[in-house]
Amino acid sequence: MSCALSPSAAAGVRSVQQQRERWERKRRRVGRELVQSEQRYCEQLDLVATYFVEILKAKGTLRQDIRESIFSSIKSIHLVNQTLLAHLEEGNVGLGFEQFCPHLHFYITYVDNFQTAKKVLMMQLKKNKAFRRFKKLQESRPEFHKQQLEDLLPLPLQRIQQYKHFLRDLTENTSPDNPEFQQLSSAVAAVSEVAQRIQDNARSHENHLQLRRVQKLLKGRTTRLLAPGRWYIREGCLKMVPSKGTEAKPKMFFLFSDILVQAKLCSSIHPTNGNKFTCQRVYPLRECTVDKVFGHTKSQGGLISLTFAQAKLLLMSSDQENINDWYRSLCLAIGQLKSKTTVVHRREELLRTPLRIAADGQNGQVASPPAARRKRPMVREAGTESSEGPSSSCSSQPPAAESANGASKRMKLSEAPTARLQKSSGSSCIIL
Repeated sequence: MSCALSPSAAAGVRSVQQQRERWERKRRRVGRELVQSEQRYCEQLDLVATYFVEILKAKGTLRQDIRESIFSSIKSIHLVNQTLLAHLEEGNVGLGFEQFCPHLHFYITYVDNFQTAKKVLMMQLKKNKAFRRFKKLQESRPEFHKQQLEDLLPLPLQRIQQYKHFLRDLTENTSPDNPEFQQLSSAVAAVSEVAQRIQDNARSHENHLQLRRVQKLLKGRTTRLLAPGRWYIREGCLKMVPSKGTEAKPKMFFLFSDILVQAKLCSSIHPTNGNKFTCQRVYPLRECTVDKVFGHTKSQGGLISLTFAQAKLLLMSSDQENINDWYRSLCLAIGQLKSKTTVVHRREELLRTPLRIAADGQNGQVASPPAARRKRPMVREAGTESSEGPSSSCSSQPPAAESANGASKRMKLSEAPTARLQKSSGSSCIIL
């Protein structure tokens, strides 16, 4: 007895089959692009490793520390990617990346050193005439296709970004029941972490350049902007409305993640500082509140109020969009600072004294550890104390000359609490 599929079920089966065929076609196309680009990438890495790293090491044109600062782990990256290329050419994409990902630490080392490499390379090209001549000679080889060393050094960083896109496309077009699906998914996660590190390093470097630029714009060295954890946000000219009824004066403001810097333009006739600013005040944002003020600009521009612990600012702009951007930036910076402060307070609360111990301290009782609290002071008579001998709790024996004095002192000290106990209780017994 034959079982025939209904027209709708047959259409569903054909649709699933067509979808799988589309996935396979796209997977093959992405695989070909990955192999071709990997071949070109390995050729470029080979140019750097052979014509620069190896020959510079043989000739001794650069010291070893300088050579490592410029090229870092690029030779190890070249070896790892040659193994990956062999797997890709055989069609083992999942296995290739499964063996490639444990070696991503070579890329992390290269990424973290990249800005240093650029700086050292620039310095050597400026000061080392022999290296400058060597570099020009190597780049003139036909294998380089008019590429310079500065074009080849960023390739590992660019390749990580390409891997992330290739692996995502392959994973999206691979069936979950395919043996390579889990391998590709793990590779996407590992490569994405390195790609995020590249982006974070680029943002950090750009922020450092912005801090240095603003630092150079300010006259003198009294204001230090290069501080750990400080991020540049924005800058611009705003009119500061005075508390008294005088005319609003334009001021230059630089907004950072933790401070707001107010400055004024130096005199244009100054011989060296004509294009610089004089820092007037630095406002901490941690205790700042920002509000919009309405009804004072006649629908032209806007006005915002900044309240600090010891000052208050009214800032105005004739551009409504500009003042709105400033308001959003200030609110965001202040909100992030306060959220960090809240986390610190929560951690401090964990270290507070327990309420029961704090209450005992208020009643005049000194809190003591549990072990010490269990021990009660024992009042010993002179005869009992002298008979204990070596079982005393002292760590060292006193000299013979001092033993008699010490014994008499201990007897007097032991008699004092005994007398008080007898007087208070009306009996001669000693409470242990």
